[in-house]
Amino acid sequence: GINLKLLSRARELYSDIFAISPTPMLKYHTQSVRSHFMHVCVFPQGYYSELDNSELSHLIPPSLENKRDVLFGNLPEIYEFHNKTFLGELENCAEKPELVGTCFLKRKEELQVYEKYCQNKPRSEVLWRQCGDSLFFQECQKKLDHKLSLDAYLLKPVQRITKYQLMLKEMLKCSKGDGGAELEEALATVLDIIKSVNDSLHQIAITGFEGNLSELGKLLMQGSFNVWTDHKKGHSKVKDLARFKPMQRHLFLYDKILLFCKKREETSEGHEKTPSYSFKHSLKMSSVGITENVKGDMKKFEVWFNGREEVYIIQVTVPCHNCFNFTTFCHAMDHKYIKFKLYVKDTHTK
Repeated sequence: GINLKLLSRARELYSDIFAISPTPMLKYHTQSVRSHFMHVCVFPQGYYSELDNSELSHLIPPSLENKRDVLFGNLPEIYEFHNKTFLGELENCAEKPELVGTCFLKRKEELQVYEKYCQNKPRSEVLWRQCGDSLFFQECQKKLDHKLSLDAYLLKPVQRITKYQLMLKEMLKCSKGDGGAELEEALATVLDIIKSVNDSLHQIAITGFEGNLSELGKLLMQGSFNVWTDHKKGHSKVKDLARFKPMQRHLFLYDKILLFCKKREETSEGHEKTPSYSFKHSLKMSSVGITENVKGDMKKFEVWFNGREEVYIIQVTVPCHNCFNFTTFCHAMDHKYIKFKLYVKDTHTK
């Protein structure tokens, strides 16, 4: 079961979502949950509505005009989801915490609101840097009597999706079988959302690709690698140089296409480096083959195109859960295509 020590810690760390108390003495959690929820969603909603206040309209900076949806993203949608649905369902688990996993699974699709919010967050941050120090927001903060500025509250939804993960992990450690399978599946769901958020934030930074990324199918995985080329066509000196000197490339694997991009980092005064990915090359997955390892090196695998007319040797530089190697590359594809890849491996590694 979930002991009091965990509940005490959870109340402190996850008070915006944690409404689980197996003992009557801890039912006051509900009030703290509601209180924190007001900070997370209602406070930003206060700023949201103040944009319609005619008394403050003269203070609204020009850069913010008609850009409320950019600054706040789909925060109203998140508010509605919690206020009308999810928070109440979690509170109903007060006497049966083993049902929490089921709550997450039941609302698996609705939880995608966080992915949408996080995808917009970079645009929101750019806009906030342009107008955050305006008199309008200063007056709103005074009027609403907030200790923190708006950007602190706009960060809460991003933080909460990570706290979901930590909460479920803690509960899973303390569970003794009851609801364990549902908690594991719920954790996998949240981890998948976090991965999708991370992947999408990289994807929106791709530049120079003339096609429509939305037409490439699902983004299965992405990561940075050393890449060597060994092509049949081309000048011999260029071929020799390409064969021995690796290129630093960020790869994006979609259902239909594998993109090769060059990572660039741009800095603006007083802010962290923001990566962008300059498109360099692409391979249609329908014509791609793969070799499991290169000369016995388990860190390298080979992707080749059009009957080995183009060959790319790919090396995983830093082991990480979000990067892909031969095994994860295959698992990302559908079952039929995995069989094709394995057949290719068997015929080209002799």
